[in-house]
This record gives sequence, structure tokens and C-alpha cells, in this order.
Amino acid sequence: MTATSEEPLSGMPIVGSADRPFLSVNDLHVTFPTEDGLVQAVDGVSLSVERGKTLAIVGESGSGKSVTAQAIMGLVNRKSATVTGEIWLDGQELINLPQREVQELMGMEIAMIFQDPMSSLHPFYRIGDQIVEAIRAHRSIGKAAARRETLEMLQHVGIPAAERRIDAYPHQLSGGMRQRVMIAMALINSPQLLIADEPTTALDVTVQAQILELIARLQGEFGTTVILITHDLGIVADVADDVAVMYGGRIVELASTTTLYDLPEMPYTLGLLSSVPRMDQKLPERLDPIRGNPPSPIRLPKGCVFQPRCDYWQRVPGEACLTVRPDLLESDPDHWVRCHLKVEERKQIARDVKQILAGGGE
Repeated sequence: MTATSEEPLSGMPIVGSADRPFLSVNDLHVTFPTEDGLVQAVDGVSLSVERGKTLAIVGESGSGKSVTAQAIMGLVNRKSATVTGEIWLDGQELINLPQREVQELMGMEIAMIFQDPMSSLHPFYRIGDQIVEAIRAHRSIGKAAARRETLEMLQHVGIPAAERRIDAYPHQLSGGMRQRVMIAMALINSPQLLIADEPTTALDVTVQAQILELIARLQGEFGTTVILITHDLGIVADVADDVAVMYGGRIVELASTTTLYDLPEMPYTLGLLSSVPRMDQKLPERLDPIRGNPPSPIRLPKGCVFQPRCDYWQRVPGEACLTVRPDLLESDPDHWVRCHLKVEERKQIARDVKQILAGGGE
């Protein structure tokens, strides 16, 4: 087994308890050729999501989380990238689907909210006209009826004075309002899967909370399955059922949100959580960021991709972290971890760090 490929897992991580998961991704690889070499953007990702649940995919910039989402959406350009593996949505395999059929699924079966609504909304068209176009692209419906649906959805997502703002241009709305418009556009055709890629990045914390609460509320009403892409573990605790942590194009930890926050086992996850201040703990004198920088996707380490930044790799006998790629293995039921450290040692490290943080760094 090499550092740039991984055999399909014999027991693929299944998030939730469904015997037949609504969405399943198996051994997904996405590579981009460049002048400097081959970019391993996604390197053997396997996961599954139960219908109606929310999975948060968390990681630093360049970890592969957005490319994973784009591959699920069918947005990776096959002329400039190679995509292998399997993506099953409600019993249908997507990677080998003709592009025309993929486009038919987008908007109806799958929809995406992007982090920058100004780059997704056309600046020269009124927001109402853009949502009407999204409706009529997938359904045989008159313009007047589509406009009525658009107005109802704008009201549903909390746009004040929607009767007036339906004819506004994107630049006439605030960032939070534009993001609500994007949510309305994504949900207007009742998709089964909604992917939200950093939907709150450019918003202040108050509006962030409102947008996440809105997505959670609408999910409950529409029964939509949600994948939330973010770099911030601090915002997913209240909205996600499960969390997949990505690093260097790979999933390094996958568990329920409760389990991951209570006792993270992968040192990278532990570092992410340790760098986020918590209201239920004494504030330390300083936060403890992860040292160093993420690896280049062109020159990934031969062994564990996190080894150059890990404080615990020397505890592993034989320097395996330098030479052997760790598998993603089940530590406890529905808790998957990619790490050479022994399970009990990982848990003890997590407990020790948690105790230090609870004491405010004392």
C-alpha cells in the first residue's frame, strides 16, 4: 500500500445506522495534472450518509473537502482532472453517469450553496428572475406560477419585504440576504441532497448563526440530506449529526458529532478543537494552534500526512509514521480514525489535553 492510494475499505465508514445509506462514496480519488506534478486533491475518500442527516466535512484549506463536494455534484472538469471511485446517490452511481444526466440531477436531486453568493448570482439579473429560471429549467411551469413559488420561498428563508426584494439585484442586498437567496434557489426544486460549501465564511458571527439555523430548520421541513463543508469545527456542533475530518486529501477521523467533540482520537482533530475557544471552559492565556503548515498536495509525506506537524509521532515504535500510511480503522463502533498510535494511548492523550483545557492552561 503506497502513500498516494488506498484499497477500498472492507467495512466502509457508514455514518448512521441505515443498512442502505442514501449517499455513499467509496474510494474516491481526484487528481489534477500541473506543471509541477500531479495534485492528489482527494485521495481514497470513503463515507456514507443516512437520508435526512447532516454530515459536516471539516479541514483546513487544501484538505480536499471542497473538491470532494464538487465531485459529488459532478462539477469536476473531466478534461482537466481524473476522477475514480464510486459515488452512489439513492441507488444511482454518479461518476460514470453521462454529463447530460448529471446536469439533469443538479438542481432537482442535488443542489449546492457556495461560499460566495456574489460569484454565483448573476449581477445583471434580478434575484427573482434567477430563481424563476432555476425552476423552469427543471419543471414545466408557467412564469407567473414560478414567480409565486419564488416569492413564497424568499419569504420562507426569511427575506424581509420579499414582495419588494424579489425584483432587487444582488448588489442591493446584504451578504446575509444574498446567502438566503442562494439557499432559496438551492431548495426551490426540493433536492434530496444539499451541499453547503463554506456558506458562512464571509458573514459576521450573528448572521453565521442565523444561516446555520435556517439550513437546519429547512432541512427538518424538507427532509433534505445535508453535507456541510467548513474549516471551522466551532460552527458544526449544533447542526451536524456526524463529522468527517479531512487532511491531505484523506479522511483522518469520522464519528458522530457528540463522540468527536467529547473524545477526539486523531491528533489533527485534537489540534483543531484545542485551537477553538469554548464558553464552557476557563479561557486559557493563549490558544494552542497546530504548528507548521498543511502539506503540498503534490508532495505528500510517504507515511502519515500529518506526521510533520504531529507532537506524538515519536511514540510510535519503528518510526512507522515516517514510512507507513495508516489505514482508516474503526476505533469504537461508528468511530473511525487514521493513526498509528494505539487506541488507548490516543484516548489518554485526548483526556489529558481535555483536562488541561478545562483548567484554562494551568
